Amino acid sequence: MAIRKLRNYVRGEWYEPRGARWLDVENPSTGESIAEVPLSSAEDTNAAIAAARAAFPAWASTPVDKRVAPLFRLAGMIRENRDRLARSITEENGKSLTDARAEIDRALENVETACGMPVLQQGDKLVGAAPGIDGEVIRLPMGVFAMIAPFNFPGMVPFWFIPYALATGNTYVVKPSKQVPCTMQLLASYLDACGLPKGVFNLVNGDRVVAEAFMTHPDVQGVSVVGSTPTARVVAETCARHNKRFQAMGGAKNHLVVMPDAKMDDVVRNMITSGYGCAGQRCMASSAIVCVGDAVYRDVCARFVEASRKVIVANPLDPKVENEPMVMGPVISAKAKDFILKMIDAGVKEGATLALDGRGVQVPGCEKGHFLGTTVFTDVKPGMQIHRTEIFGPVQVILKAATLDEAIAVVNGHEYGNGASIYTQNGYYARKFKLEAQVGMVGVNVGIPAPVAYLPFGGMKSSQFADIKAQGKAIVNFFTQDKIVTERYWPEA
Repeated sequence: MAIRKLRNYVRGEWYEPRGARWLDVENPSTGESIAEVPLSSAEDTNAAIAAARAAFPAWASTPVDKRVAPLFRLAGMIRENRDRLARSITEENGKSLTDARAEIDRALENVETACGMPVLQQGDKLVGAAPGIDGEVIRLPMGVFAMIAPFNFPGMVPFWFIPYALATGNTYVVKPSKQVPCTMQLLASYLDACGLPKGVFNLVNGDRVVAEAFMTHPDVQGVSVVGSTPTARVVAETCARHNKRFQAMGGAKNHLVVMPDAKMDDVVRNMITSGYGCAGQRCMASSAIVCVGDAVYRDVCARFVEASRKVIVANPLDPKVENEPMVMGPVISAKAKDFILKMIDAGVKEGATLALDGRGVQVPGCEKGHFLGTTVFTDVKPGMQIHRTEIFGPVQVILKAATLDEAIAVVNGHEYGNGASIYTQNGYYARKFKLEAQVGMVGVNVGIPAPVAYLPFGGMKSSQFADIKAQGKAIVNFFTQDKIVTERYWPEA
């Protein structure tokens, strides 16, 4: 069967960039090539930016109700094609269909939220700021914005940004991850069909050449990226040098704190889905469990290891398991698997106990897939490499703390501050944790404290280099420039 070639989408047209190198897009479950993606040049990227710049004046002056009309149509297309999109994600990313469907649901939720822009973009008016003078704040679109997408959520993460940028009157260029470009290609076809003017939305496939062009081009007003902390730091520094806005979201090491009064059956079930969904390749996945007290530690270690053994590791598109609620597919690539294996070796050398070893897992019929089994370390101390490092795979580390204060100190002492949760029925414990944990997103009896689209998404410390978070009402401030108007009128003579 011929391998399909993906294309760029610029000025309302699909095209293959001239002279581009081509990269195989791999199904990580089977190792088979499912498509070829072009690595576009800076010239291709500049052409997309120019198209977006040319489309901006007319789009910015379009009334907001007319700007969101295509998004209503887009929402309908996503809803109607939910399963097709989910299967695309599973094929190129390896996550279960359950996780892929949830991802598409969240992308849809963001489109629907952005459809409220006639309310979200309203400014402020102060009548009588001074005698006979009124003051007003109006929120205006700025121009071209761009986004560098990650591999772990090819359908959802771009939609933390795209619908809000378009609804506020800006134009947009997105670079999908070269590892998982197929789903965004499909979503771009819906954006093409939903009635946007040519040039308002553009897609350029590629690697760091495209990303660097985004960060340095004078017509790009701001860049959003979700990736590792080193990548986020480079984007933030480069955009700052070029006087651009940026949202640079980096790595994570999300902690789950278990108190003695926690409902342990519910807790363990919740921790399994949190830690092993998407094979641990979520920026909100839990990867460190902190047990308060010796009894809790012993109980959690025994229960969690036993529950981890029962997680199904398989090709998520295998008809035998595709509708199972908890299936763990492969990690994204051989390179990612090699890194995780090195981290497991490092944990053993550091003296942690490898209570469950996921190395050497074989999935029949998928010998070329990048599979790892569930892996659990106990006797982990704060500061160990396996605790410091974002492993981004199905590896969990379990630590012990004597008190809640000590547990919070473990969370706060970490470089990353994306998310953390506490399991407790005690309101005092929960309130203390909510106020004192130095993370951007807090959960109480919730393993994945990722907020719904109406609320902002983002971390603290080395997990985010920006002061405006993704999605929801908060992101309107990223895509608009406040203009303050002070006015008065004298009476006619």
